[in-house]
Amino acid sequence: MSPGLLGIIVGAVVLLLLLMAAVKIVPEYERGVIFRLGRIIGAKGPGLFFIIPVVDRMFRVSLRTVTMDIPPQDVITKDNVTVRVNAVTYFNVVDPNRSVVAIEDHIKGTSQIAQTTLRSILGQVDLDELLVNRDEINQRLQRIIDDVTNPWGVKVTLVEVKDVELPEAMRRAMARQAEAERDRRAKVIHAKGEFEAAETLADAAERLEGHPAAIHLRILSTMSEISSERNSTLIFPLPMEILRLVDMLRPTGGTQPAIPAEKKL
Repeated sequence: MSPGLLGIIVGAVVLLLLLMAAVKIVPEYERGVIFRLGRIIGAKGPGLFFIIPVVDRMFRVSLRTVTMDIPPQDVITKDNVTVRVNAVTYFNVVDPNRSVVAIEDHIKGTSQIAQTTLRSILGQVDLDELLVNRDEINQRLQRIIDDVTNPWGVKVTLVEVKDVELPEAMRRAMARQAEAERDRRAKVIHAKGEFEAAETLADAAERLEGHPAAIHLRILSTMSEISSERNSTLIFPLPMEILRLVDMLRPTGGTQPAIPAEKKL
């Protein structure tokens, strides 16, 4: 092989390698951050574009949302209860340039700030607030973490506290509290029912007192109900007027006949 042909082959191979290094294809969910001689010139993509081999250097940055679990954290709440909490956070890169220049690893940085913020925020709330106001706590976590990661070009869209693990003694105490609360509600409902029944009976008594015929009808209805049962009970209804007459004729007072004293010997 002649030296000229060998030089042509070597030149073609070098040109092909340079062409392969210069051609870049970035998918829709990625951007290529270009550094030229150490200075950033911007992000390119998606699709096909060219860079200068050896002079330019490209870093690929994904724009897709990252779902990251926050490892379980031992937290002491404001009312001195130790709980174990884990959470999940959703974030994505909105500025590829800052995500490469401002921080070495934006995923690791977001994970660390999420863990420290979780311990800090939950240490400022009571246990009852942690169990009841979960949505409000999630919003506070999202807002604080997003403020920290914003200079990195990272947007935190959602933070969710997934599970709160309580000590066994605390779970038993909460179970007793819930049982006592159910008993209290049952007693209150029973008392309200008795009160309403007493009011209804009082209204019925007032109505019956104003209509004597209604009293007789009620007596006859009660007799019918009792007589339908198999027993030996006999009922003799007595008109209320007779009872009132007897009550009026009853002596209200008087002097007792004097007992003669024994004569002294």
